[in-house]
Amino acid sequence: MTSAPHTMGPTRRALGRWLADEAPHSRAQAFLGKTWRVTVALCSNPAALAGLIIVIALVLAAVFAPLLAWRTSPLAQNLAHRLAPPSAANWFGADELGRDIYARTLYGARATLTIVALVAAIVAPIGLIVGTVAGYLGGWTDAALMRITDIFLAFPRLILALAFAAALGPGLENAVDHRKAVRTARTGLDYLTSRTGCRFNSVRMRSAIRRASSCER
Repeated sequence: MTSAPHTMGPTRRALGRWLADEAPHSRAQAFLGKTWRVTVALCSNPAALAGLIIVIALVLAAVFAPLLAWRTSPLAQNLAHRLAPPSAANWFGADELGRDIYARTLYGARATLTIVALVAAIVAPIGLIVGTVAGYLGGWTDAALMRITDIFLAFPRLILALAFAAALGPGLENAVDHRKAVRTARTGLDYLTSRTGCRFNSVRMRSAIRRASSCER
């Protein structure tokens, strides 16, 4: 019984060396080693760990929204309780139409995650194509694509979102289109700068971002 603690120490150290091996001997060792290194990096960074917890909580809230909202519809109106303060029946209170804000917050997480997932899935290929074409062809093609990208980067995000909403109308699809257009421009520039080392475009990109940030402030 007394030898068990002594055998656990060498076993853990051997497992740590096996996971940290830079020359894995199998796919399973490579996958587990990468997972272990990512886990250690997250645990050593409190800000990243807190962000991961928030993202997981947001995903769980969106997935289990019907259960967490106690089957309260986010669209059900009750004018008798409009602008009601937080209470046992309405944890976050009610809006101007008497709708439960807590339920609307939970169900709103679904729309947010849908937009993020669609933008992440759509914008990367388009941005890489734009950056690859601009970097490979060069010349007037590069200049034209970069000037279009500068136009997107020069506008503050809020003003650009309002312009897209006014032109396309409200709706989830239009919100995805707006975020896709802005992120496509950014992805194309980042890819082009990293692959070609074009300092001119990199400087223009940073100056455009600084102008946009100053306008937003």
